[in-house]
Amino acid sequence: MHCPFCSDPETKVVDSRLAEEGAAVRRRRECLECGERFTTYETAELTLPSVVKRDGRREEFDAAKLRNSMMRALEKRPVAMESIESALNHIKHWLCTGGEREISSLDIGERVMEELRRMDEVAYVRFASVYRSFQDVNAFREEIERLEKKLAPKC
Repeated sequence: MHCPFCSDPETKVVDSRLAEEGAAVRRRRECLECGERFTTYETAELTLPSVVKRDGRREEFDAAKLRNSMMRALEKRPVAMESIESALNHIKHWLCTGGEREISSLDIGERVMEELRRMDEVAYVRFASVYRSFQDVNAFREEIERLEKKLAPKC
């Protein structure tokens, strides 16, 4: 690691600790040339698949886009940020462990709906209405009836 102050290549690690709930390692370093101290973070680099859009375009997976769409569906709903972050992590883990180089945006949307359904039914219906392009009230009604059937207790 080069020193960010003098660019000398010789630095030593003074302290290492887990950070971000174990997802990263925080290292405190000291430059052997100028004596300045600085902090670095080490994280695993995970390869996420490319997303194939409905029109056939391909783009890199964007976690910020996913977060924004989920937050829009969850707007003004009583859901803890920890639950949202957990759902996002489940989706990213699913993408990483799937082993695919490409994945359909439709598959990601279905996974998002599963996570939203577990967290908040209203957010689920909101997301589904945009994702499935509901055109009228009947489409909402049908989706709510499907949701009620899935949630009905089995005898």
